[in-house]
Amino acid sequence: MSLHLISPLDGRYANITAPLADYFSEFAFLRDRVRVELDFLLGLSTTGLIRPLSDSESAQIKTIISNFSNADAEMILQHERKTRHDVKAIEYFIQNKILESANSLADLISWIHFGLTSEDTNSIGQAIALNESRNKVILPNLNSLISNLSDFALRYKSTPMLARTHGQFAVPTTLGKEFAVYVARLKKVRDEISAFRFEAKLTGAVGNFNALQAATPQVDWISFSQKFISSFGLEANLLTTQILPYDNWVRYFDLIRLANSILIDFAQDIWRYISDGYLKQAVVAGEVGSSTMPQKVNPIDFENAEGNLGVANSLFIHYAQKLTVSRLQRDLSDSTVRRTFGTGLGHSLIAWTNLQRGLKRIAPDEEKLTAELNAHWEVVSEGAQTILRAVGKSDAYETLKEKTRGQVLTESEYKTWCDAIDVDDATRKKLKALSPETYIGLAVELTEKLLHNFH
Repeated sequence: MSLHLISPLDGRYANITAPLADYFSEFAFLRDRVRVELDFLLGLSTTGLIRPLSDSESAQIKTIISNFSNADAEMILQHERKTRHDVKAIEYFIQNKILESANSLADLISWIHFGLTSEDTNSIGQAIALNESRNKVILPNLNSLISNLSDFALRYKSTPMLARTHGQFAVPTTLGKEFAVYVARLKKVRDEISAFRFEAKLTGAVGNFNALQAATPQVDWISFSQKFISSFGLEANLLTTQILPYDNWVRYFDLIRLANSILIDFAQDIWRYISDGYLKQAVVAGEVGSSTMPQKVNPIDFENAEGNLGVANSLFIHYAQKLTVSRLQRDLSDSTVRRTFGTGLGHSLIAWTNLQRGLKRIAPDEEKLTAELNAHWEVVSEGAQTILRAVGKSDAYETLKEKTRGQVLTESEYKTWCDAIDVDDATRKKLKALSPETYIGLAVELTEKLLHNFH
């Protein structure tokens, strides 16, 4: 059956995206809204509006939530085919379910969905999905990726390589330090994702508690709203229209988008390192890199990741453009967009998984790195001219520019220049101590400092 699905999230990549199904599938969305409605009914029993429920009655209501099944979801969809309104279908389902479970609860029927608008139910349900998926799926996978990057950075913290600026050979760095930069960037956004608080609303049809206040003014609905929403680990937004302003959710997706953009940068750099021969990939028996060129080992995991990160970010950009804009109180164009949240997160998850797979297959070609360093002694000219500046040589930059700009310098040529320049012996010794393999500054120390803080 999976061969006939039009979305690769549910077909080709179903094993990777399966953890998100429990939060963003149609089943999950129905289940979470049933949970909201029934918890609201239980909440009303604490206000004095309806009679106190016995422990047995409360347990019966909670059982409807805990035992929510595929058959229950299908029953709601049957109602929706008649109503063409998903939340009203949920209300009818709950009515039937309560009557089936216990006749003693029949007096509660009129209190189901009491004074609510659909968006009260929907916003809380979707905020629950965003919050719980962040805790159970998004953060664990992002943490795993950062940990793997950190391990790689630590393993190769002292492996020197030529850096590139503007695509040209530049001052040496280490492979581990280059990876550590990505660890640092991702850790910052990870911390923001971890600390993020999701908003939801329970404020009625146009955000003023109109129906609730008109029917039952004795209840402090502002306090009730805050307490009820916080019971799900969410923040109550009290100043809304019919819909929750989605600015809060958009900020969350912007954080995921930033993490993905950092990873696009990483994937493209790794692709280039592989292309230039800095990194070699493990050859896996049975794999094929080309249908016609037997020798190829493609960087497929990094290419796949880059493509999925782009798809995800295009959706996150659309959320920022679409969900921050509403025609007056609301229109339904937001509803269909919100149903794609799992898609954006799913493509992100595919990419993060592929990056981790790719990391396990790469290692530096240290012979290649060393040979390239030793073939380009001109890259130490930055250090040489700085040493000369420190002893008062005002023409240091110009001297090295004339000697090295646009030229390749061998070790012999550099050492000959060191012997010929008019400086004291101590300065000459400093100049001759420079080499492309050792001119890495504090790259190792910086990497260790970051990784120590991370772990």
